[in-house]
Amino acid sequence: MQMAYLFGIKDPLKMKQCFYNESIEFFYNNSGKELTKEWRTKDTLVVVLGLIVCVFVLLLNLLVITAIIINRRFHYPIYYLLGNLAAADLFAGVAYTYLMFHTGPRTASLTVKTWLLRQSLLDTSLTASVANLLAIAVERHQTIFTMQLHTTMSNQRVCILIACIWITALLLGLIPSFGWHCMCDIGSCSRMAPLYSRSYLIFWAVSNLVAFIIMMVVYMHIFIYVKRKMTRMSQHTSFHPKYRETMINLMKTVFIILSAFVICWTPGQVVLLLDGLGCTQCNVLAVEKYFLLLAEINSVINPIVYSYRDNEMRITFKRILCFCCNRGSKYSHSVKSTNTERRILADNGHLVRDSSI
Repeated sequence: MQMAYLFGIKDPLKMKQCFYNESIEFFYNNSGKELTKEWRTKDTLVVVLGLIVCVFVLLLNLLVITAIIINRRFHYPIYYLLGNLAAADLFAGVAYTYLMFHTGPRTASLTVKTWLLRQSLLDTSLTASVANLLAIAVERHQTIFTMQLHTTMSNQRVCILIACIWITALLLGLIPSFGWHCMCDIGSCSRMAPLYSRSYLIFWAVSNLVAFIIMMVVYMHIFIYVKRKMTRMSQHTSFHPKYRETMINLMKTVFIILSAFVICWTPGQVVLLLDGLGCTQCNVLAVEKYFLLLAEINSVINPIVYSYRDNEMRITFKRILCFCCNRGSKYSHSVKSTNTERRILADNGHLVRDSSI
């Protein structure tokens, strides 16, 4: 042991020392992250804003799930994916609510296990939302390029896809709890997440950024295709005007999707990546909570963009919200909409629907 010390070799026992029984304050002090003991104005503001966002996330996504369940016209693969997206965003709302009740001065009272649970809930829910967005992008690409209203994917394949999404999200979210942390190597702890290894933050941020890039490429391909299709359609008067209107709505939806995703997700991913890379000059701690809140807002935007822009979904929303006043309607609007759709067909025989999804 003395010879090892003389030659500058570290003690192997100390190198492998783990700190599972240490307090959260120990890890926060090690990473240089402030752990407050009293409620500050900034802490109160973050919690209040966070809880307001959570209320909207929970209510809007519950509304989407309910609409898909009660309306049989939504029993198609794309709507199952939308329902799963709403479920992921609903889970994100629950996870963020849990965070809001275990943040600020309450963080110091957490154990290592409860802290890892808090972070795993967030990572799992946010990863599931991203994976669902990617799956919807691929599904829309397939249907638009085959000129179909709904994909030919079977319900069994959709269920398998949904299961894969959640398995992937759970794996990415629970990896730190299963060992990819810094409790046995405190020199590798990140500043934003003092129990997480910087290498995990790099992995998680890069994984989400890759998914974002793939999604952006898919939607840009759709955008270019739709634009070219509209140019060709403008030269032929034989196409039904409803088809052209659907194409325009689709282009608007694509623009909103890309803009919302870039605005809500990119700042948080970049900050995580910078922290993982060990950028000491980057003041990541000053913006981390606000960027996380911004990412959570995407869970509010998702049901609006993907669902509210669909006319049938809007009608179903109104029926749910005004259930007591419209008990006798018995889906009269849906019948009218169905009859209208049956009369609107494109030249290739596929149904053209006033939907931007």
